[in-house]
Amino acid sequence: MTIIYFLILLSVIICIHEAGHLLAAKLFNVYCYEFSFGMGPALFKKQGKETLYAIRLIPMGGFVAMAGENSEEAYPEIEVPDDRRLYNKPVWQRIIILLAGVFMNFLLCFVILSMVYLWAGAFSESPEARIVKVMENSPAERAGLQEGDRITALSQGERNTSIKTFEDMQTFFYMMDNDHVEITVERNGQPLTIEAVAEKGEDGYYRIGIQGPNANLVKVNFLNCWKYGAKEMGYLARLMGESIKTLIFGRHLEQLSGPVGIYSATEESVSYGLAGYLLLMAQLSMSVGFMNLLPLPVLDGGQVVITLCEAVIGKRLSEKFKIGLMGACWVLLIGLMVFVTWNDIVKMMG
Repeated sequence: MTIIYFLILLSVIICIHEAGHLLAAKLFNVYCYEFSFGMGPALFKKQGKETLYAIRLIPMGGFVAMAGENSEEAYPEIEVPDDRRLYNKPVWQRIIILLAGVFMNFLLCFVILSMVYLWAGAFSESPEARIVKVMENSPAERAGLQEGDRITALSQGERNTSIKTFEDMQTFFYMMDNDHVEITVERNGQPLTIEAVAEKGEDGYYRIGIQGPNANLVKVNFLNCWKYGAKEMGYLARLMGESIKTLIFGRHLEQLSGPVGIYSATEESVSYGLAGYLLLMAQLSMSVGFMNLLPLPVLDGGQVVITLCEAVIGKRLSEKFKIGLMGACWVLLIGLMVFVTWNDIVKMMG
């Protein structure tokens, strides 16, 4: 059954993303040859008024073939007026079309999180970063942290972060790349900076051995579920933003996962029930949105950069140049996919 849940997970996230592009393109009267889920040979086709809708053999990826987007060679029999081609639309319309998929991924994440908290009937608000207990023989005890200390900032190298809640602190520790950390606390109304050496757990994350106040449980109803859905989405966004920054600098590469890792995560999430499965879908939808914002030519963010460059220089970049950029990008992404797949296999083998 896991494979079915896995395919449904990917299908929903991909279809939502591509549907965003399709709806925005049609809103601005761009001709769309095909809306396809999956890659490879078509298993199912249905011709709409002008767009062909298809489901393909390999349920990984998908696309919207728009006029003016190098799709003409695949549909030579269709003549499209120049004013319905993507590159002839105003720059702002093209950018909206390119980013509509990302928007839909973020929207899916927001709706799922809101509905999950509505279903649960409660939201756990992160408490203030105040220490209520220091674990015995822990890094915190050795460093001299005390009960009652309120953590106000964490620092590691050039990374300095203001801390208000335990959630902020967990995000910082999640992204640490070595065990030395400077902890600024407020003790008896006075600031104090303490150096600590954290311990790395079996899961690969650092900890110092402190306990904070109990979380505040808030009742959730249909009116406020959207607020808490947005709040959780904001936390995920901060976490993913930090993750992307560390990965760009070559740190925490072991945290990357591909299809194998997603399959394993699907199996685990299903064991927690529908809520666990939906939360994984929300997180992955957010991840897909964030990754598509990266300025790589084969991703939406890269296409936005190319569109802006063309607007600045006042002409289209040569197709040969853009194809070369995309080819190099694909080599990079394929290499990354091989790496993360091997990484996932190593994790599964322990």
